[in-house]
Amino acid sequence: QVQLVESGGGLVQPGGSLRLSCAGAGLSLANHALGWFRQAPGKEREGVSCINTSGRNKHYDGSVAERFTISRDNAKNTVYLQMNNLKPEDTAVYYCALEPVCMGTRIDPRPGYANWGQGTQVTVSS
Repeated sequence: QVQLVESGGGLVQPGGSLRLSCAGAGLSLANHALGWFRQAPGKEREGVSCINTSGRNKHYDGSVAERFTISRDNAKNTVYLQMNNLKPEDTAVYYCALEPVCMGTRIDPRPGYANWGQGTQVTVSS
């Protein structure tokens, strides 16, 4: 069964950092663009960042562009999201998905590819 497994979330104080991981289980991620999405309580899911297969092209939502960095290690079959200077408004469940639609700062899930898993909870609070 093809699955993406998110990990690395937790509770962190404002200004802190976390690194999220998205690992492919039963799927090689090397041939796929990947995207990170998040959903805060009571809000719709939103795109955060995406990266192409080579790792050279990256997109970020404007609210995270100066603080988050997406990267990938195809040898480890993993995509990462380094999150620095975290803010309370970053609190959400974070998900990764294959083949997002990325145009500028707009990141959307691609129909048929966003098989949402458990996600990983990020809570930013003092």
